[in-house]
Amino acid sequence: MKRFSFSLQLLAGLAAGVALGFVAKIWDVAWLAETLTRVGQIFVQLLKLAVPPLVFTAVLVSVANLRNVNGAARLASKTLVWFLVTAAVSVALAIGLGLIINPGQGVTLDTSAAKPADTTGSWLDFVTGILPTNVVTAFTEVNVLQIVFLGGVIGAAALAVGEKAEPFLGLARSVLELVQKALWWVIRLAPIGTAGLIGKAVSTYGWDLLAPLAKFSAGVYIGCLIVLLAVYPTVLAVWGKVSPVRFFRNAWPAIELAFVSRSSIGTLPLTQRVTIERNGVDRDYASFAVPFGATTKMDGCASVYPALAAIFVAQVFGVPLGVGDYLLIAFVSVVGSAATAGLTGATVMLTLTLSTLGLPLEGVGLLLAIDPILDMIRTATNVTGQMVVPVLVARSEGRLDTAVFHAPPQPLDDARPAPRVPEPATA
Repeated sequence: MKRFSFSLQLLAGLAAGVALGFVAKIWDVAWLAETLTRVGQIFVQLLKLAVPPLVFTAVLVSVANLRNVNGAARLASKTLVWFLVTAAVSVALAIGLGLIINPGQGVTLDTSAAKPADTTGSWLDFVTGILPTNVVTAFTEVNVLQIVFLGGVIGAAALAVGEKAEPFLGLARSVLELVQKALWWVIRLAPIGTAGLIGKAVSTYGWDLLAPLAKFSAGVYIGCLIVLLAVYPTVLAVWGKVSPVRFFRNAWPAIELAFVSRSSIGTLPLTQRVTIERNGVDRDYASFAVPFGATTKMDGCASVYPALAAIFVAQVFGVPLGVGDYLLIAFVSVVGSAATAGLTGATVMLTLTLSTLGLPLEGVGLLLAIDPILDMIRTATNVTGQMVVPVLVARSEGRLDTAVFHAPPQPLDDARPAPRVPEPATA
C-alpha cells in the first residue's frame, strides 16, 4: 500500500465500494451488503469517537495560544468576515440556480406520505443550543456547538489566569496530540472505510431514488461545484493572489476524505495538517482558524443545500416565494450556519430554513432518502471553504509560507503525528 499515495488509495477504495455495491444490489447479495454497511458504520463510529475530546482541546488550546499571535483580534475578525462573505455569495448563487432550474417544477411525489423530520431546527434551538445545561451532556450527546462554546470559554479563562493555568494547558496539549495521533490512525483506514460507505450507499439506494429528484440532486451538485470551482478559485486568485490550481493540488487529500466520510469534524486532523504542511499557513493561526471553521463554516450544508431545498419544497407544495422570502433564505443561511455544528447537519439547517419561511416540514421527509448521496458533495464543499479562508487571511497578514505553498505536495502517508500546537512563548 505504501507504493500508492493516500489519494490513490482513497480512489481505489471508492472504485471498489461502487463495484461491490452494485454487485450486492444487482445480484441481491445480502451478506455483501451487510458487510459493506458494517464496515462503513465502524469507520464512522471510530471518527465520531474522537470528536468530543478533539474539538474541545483543539478550541481550548487554540484560543489560549492566541497570546502568541500578534494581532489575534484582527485575524479572528478577518476570518469571521470571510466566512460570512463566502457563505453569502454561495447562498446567492444557489438561489439564482434554483430560480433557473426550478428543481421542484413538474415533480409529482406523494406528499401525503411524507412526515415532518424527527430532528427539527428553530431559532430557539440555535440560541439555546449554544449554552449547555449540563457539561457532561454536551460531551455524551456530542453537541459540537456546545463543546466549542465550552472550549472557547475555558481557553479564554486560561488566557486571563495566565501562568497559573500552564499545568492545565500542558495537559490539554498532551490530550490534543494523543487524540490527533489516534485519529490519524483511523484516517489511514479511510480507503477501507470508503469502500464500506460508498458500497452501502450504492447497495441500499442504487440510483433508483434519484429519478424523481434528478433535477434537485443535479442542482445540489452543480451548485456545490460552482462554489468549489468558481467562487473559491476567484477569491483565491483575486484577493489571495495565490494559484487556485496549487491550492487544490495541496488540499486534495482532505477534500477527498471529506467527500467519502461525510464528516467535517472527522476530517479535521487531515484538514489542519494539509493547511499547515501543504498550503503553508502559519501554525499558530491555523490551530485557531481550522477548528473554528470545521464547526461553523458550512457553505455546502448551510448555504447551497438549504436554498435549493427550500425552493424545491415550495414548488412541490405549491407555495409561492417572493423577493422577501429569498432574502430571508440568504439571511438564515449566513447567520444560522453554526446551527449545523450543534445538531444533526444539514437536516436541522433545512428545517430551520423551512420553519422560518413557513414551508411544510414534511418536505424534509421527501429528501431524506437521497441525503447520503447529496451529503458527500456538501461536505467536500464545507471542508474546502474551511481551508480557503485561512489561506486568504494568512496571505493578507504575511502568515503564508509561499515556499511551502509552491513546493511539491508533501506525502501524507507516513506515521508522523498531526501538526503540533506550539507551546506558548516564555518570557
